[in-house]
Amino acid sequence: MGKKVTPYKDSELTKKKQVEQMFDNISGNYDGLNRVISLGTDVSWRKKVVQAVAATKPETILDIATGTGDLAIQMAEETNAPKIIGLDLSEGMLREGRKKIDRKDLDSRIEMVQGDSEALPFENDSFDAITVAFGVRNFEDLEKGLSEIQRVLKPGGIFVVLETSVPTKFPFKQGYQVYSGAILPLIGKLFSKDKDAYSYLSESAANFPYGEAFNNILQKTGFIDIKDLPQTFGVSTIYIASK
Repeated sequence: MGKKVTPYKDSELTKKKQVEQMFDNISGNYDGLNRVISLGTDVSWRKKVVQAVAATKPETILDIATGTGDLAIQMAEETNAPKIIGLDLSEGMLREGRKKIDRKDLDSRIEMVQGDSEALPFENDSFDAITVAFGVRNFEDLEKGLSEIQRVLKPGGIFVVLETSVPTKFPFKQGYQVYSGAILPLIGKLFSKDKDAYSYLSESAANFPYGEAFNNILQKTGFIDIKDLPQTFGVSTIYIASK
């Protein structure tokens, strides 16, 4: 596990509260800025997550760290699941998500809930599928959050994580270091009112345990049939597991 990284170095708030505050601050321009920062590749990554979930024909889906609901909306459009819950710490992000859901007339299938991934407000064995896209690195206690997810996933259910990782091969490793360490925070400072947010997103990505290290944590918290699928030269990874 890497060092603990928080959005606001001088804040006395817990990481959880800082993350909530940060996403509230950037919720208004998060979607557009995210497309720019990822050069649009996050759209294709999410599509692969949806395909993995859709193949299992789930009835109930939980999307944790749902943000503004992009993944939840895609799953509503590309699966027949009648019930999808998007959960997030940030009410600001959820508010933006509800606007998109309303515009697409998906209110009857998607419910947006403010909640804590480390204390999920659901019964054991509640969901056929659970997803987290670019959210597990924001957990204050990673193992506690994963254990909670394992608790509410049905036996035989699918758990899919999309998260940043670090390329290991030349020249992608060096290019990623320059982009994430200098260019990404600069873009964030230019276009976001929260100058610390995109520095945090970059730093937290660099310190997240990816690949085999994350596989081991998934196994430790009770998941089985674990596999990792690096994307775009390794700048992100899709993890698929079961219970």
